[in-house]
Amino acid sequence: MLSKVFPLNTFPAYKYVVILSRMDGRWLLSRHRERTTWETQGGHIEEGETPLAAARRELYEESGATDYAIRPLCDYWAGDRQGSAVGVVFLADIRALGPLPDSEMAEVHAFDRLPENLTYPGITPVLAREVLASL
Repeated sequence: MLSKVFPLNTFPAYKYVVILSRMDGRWLLSRHRERTTWETQGGHIEEGETPLAAARRELYEESGATDYAIRPLCDYWAGDRQGSAVGVVFLADIRALGPLPDSEMAEVHAFDRLPENLTYPGITPVLAREVLASL
């Protein structure tokens, strides 16, 4: 899967949000219950939901973040031979985590650098470079 970044508001409509989370200068990633790989928080924007509302909801559901600052960073396109979609990338600076809500995520973990075993190795590093360039 390939990924490209674009300036905010490049696309007229979005399907997904991706939140790249930082806590104490480290990447905060989540592990899905059915996988052994690590991923950013994020997911589908629900009908009637703004990208920011979706990002806040997904961040809490997939990390347990209770105190944070979040801001949109850029738009992205991701695709392969089976299809593509566009979304908004957010940067979250997490100050506090509560218990992980009952969701599809099994755990969260902070990393000094992105691990090798990423769920989306063609997307996450591309978006992480954008985050690092914005810091």
